[in-house]
Amino acid sequence: MAMILHWFLPTNGDSRTDLSLGNAVGAAGSRVVDGGTERVPDIGYIGQIARSAEQLGFAGALTPTSSWCEDAWVMTAGLTQVTERFKFLVAFRPGLQSPTLAAQMAATYQRISQGRLLLNIVTGGDDVEQRRFGDHLGKQARYRRAAEYLYIVRELWKGQPVDFTGEYFDVRGGQIVPAPVWPDIYLGGSSADALDVAARHADVYLTWGEPPAAVADKLDRVRERAKAAGRELRFGIRLHVITRNTSAEAWAVAQRLLDGLDPAAIERSQAIQRASQSEGQQRMSALHGGRTDALEISPNLWAGVGLVRGGAGTALVGSHEEVADRIAEYHALGIDEYILSGYPHLEEAYQVAEGVMPVLRRRGLLASPDRDHERMEAAR
Repeated sequence: MAMILHWFLPTNGDSRTDLSLGNAVGAAGSRVVDGGTERVPDIGYIGQIARSAEQLGFAGALTPTSSWCEDAWVMTAGLTQVTERFKFLVAFRPGLQSPTLAAQMAATYQRISQGRLLLNIVTGGDDVEQRRFGDHLGKQARYRRAAEYLYIVRELWKGQPVDFTGEYFDVRGGQIVPAPVWPDIYLGGSSADALDVAARHADVYLTWGEPPAAVADKLDRVRERAKAAGRELRFGIRLHVITRNTSAEAWAVAQRLLDGLDPAAIERSQAIQRASQSEGQQRMSALHGGRTDALEISPNLWAGVGLVRGGAGTALVGSHEEVADRIAEYHALGIDEYILSGYPHLEEAYQVAEGVMPVLRRRGLLASPDRDHERMEAAR
């Protein structure tokens, strides 16, 4: 299967240069505001990224969820009106709204966008963050709730009345008007609970960018669980990218990013990451251990982003050919979808599209933009 490349929309702000990891310290809960030296995440700038990514051949973009980001549903619904084919992977937290309402919102979104919604389920890896939204369930309970939630949403999409009584939801005669195109469900996580819910309810399992052997082991565990449930999943990976014409140029950019980090900011971010309940975050943090002198953890895989950014903390760094090599390596493991990003997101989208995409196309791994469009249209 030809791979699919997505981009990322930084809805808590972006950097005006590539020397400060953007607003990466936003992992601790901050947002770019007017009057500073960074790019505010208004509809104009985020729309500029989305339109550029669409024109460059990316299939869609992930839009994150947090208490310091703009709301992903609202932001991307607006962006559907200034893009044509671009898909939006909306991150949202199940349980903060009823499954019937979420299914209704998704169906409406599909109708106004001609089927361009994808859904990224975020159960939440941090109790403090969840309590900001008024959610007081623990981590394991959140996964049990997510399983019920996704079951109900799929049943509602069949268009018939749904009755469901579970541990967290009691739906009587729930019904929506489903849209023709189902919004594929993406779900990540490294814990056993996450793998189980993904295997039973997701369409795409997402992993963060760990070394290939670790990724392969995780995918095998998901495959085993999915097979036991009588299902098959697709696989995706979330990575940052620093790609240039030569390896030396790319590593020089990574070094400038590292040199621009404040040691105090690193320590603040690391303290927050150490307190995280997310197994995925713990695995990310273990890749570098807070050190700054051993960050290439696998060929062309750099853990420097994770020093100050929670969540996905690794970047592919190298020449366009080297980055394509690493993407091909993950593809050989079974990963077909890639959610990429770089600082700043507007300029780095061009680096990937003009440098890496042609290499992947020459190797027959990436369809041309026209064939991507034809494939997506046929899937509708």
